[in-house]
Amino acid sequence: MFELNPLGKILIFFGVILILIGGAILLAGKVPWIGRLPGDIFIQKKNFTFYFPLATSIIISIILTLIFSILGRR
Repeated sequence: MFELNPLGKILIFFGVILILIGGAILLAGKVPWIGRLPGDIFIQKKNFTFYFPLATSIIISIILTLIFSILGRR
């Protein structure tokens, strides 16, 4: 018979990941410098707005790389 135990563990894992991502998104709104760094591209015209958080993306990438490299050294 097919066992559902591994599927349940995978679903719980992805649920925890989604909760962590949701919490990070909620907390990101309270950090005043997220999305407003020098290097973030913001163009606003009459009927057009373009925003690309380039510097913020680079900073978040560096932080995540450091976290995953520290956690991956087991």
